[in-house]
Amino acid sequence: MDRGAVEVAAVGTAALVPTGAGVLGVGVDLVHVPSFEQQLELAGSRFADVFTPGERRDAADRAAGHGGGPGRHLAVRWAAKEALVKAWSTSLFDEPPVMGDEALRQVEVVCDAWGRPRLRLLGAVATHLPDVEAHLSLTHDADHALAYVLLTH
Repeated sequence: MDRGAVEVAAVGTAALVPTGAGVLGVGVDLVHVPSFEQQLELAGSRFADVFTPGERRDAADRAAGHGGGPGRHLAVRWAAKEALVKAWSTSLFDEPPVMGDEALRQVEVVCDAWGRPRLRLLGAVATHLPDVEAHLSLTHDADHALAYVLLTH
């Protein structure tokens, strides 16, 4: 693992959060996949540099295995990044934000050999959240992708 990265556990349900863990924040994000795919194709889109090479590769591999394009799989990764930022923001209630949109480029969705997602925090995000676990759940339904993040310590 890269020395500047902190990998945090992801689980599908909050029931697996360890006893005594304190909840710092929750975040959820819903993405309309067709609209996201249109924006993804626009030259100069804000999504041009937000996904890591690993995320792009994983989305392409999943698209090849399931049909269609990678946009659906990038949409749920975008939702995960947004959900993490929202959970982090709720943990900072009544305090000024720590980072701007650059935080989205420092959150990576990775999957294990069975396709279970995790969040890998990079750079300044990892520095600001050193002892935090981010529990992640991802889902798709028709034209929508949803991510839910629970931050604990």
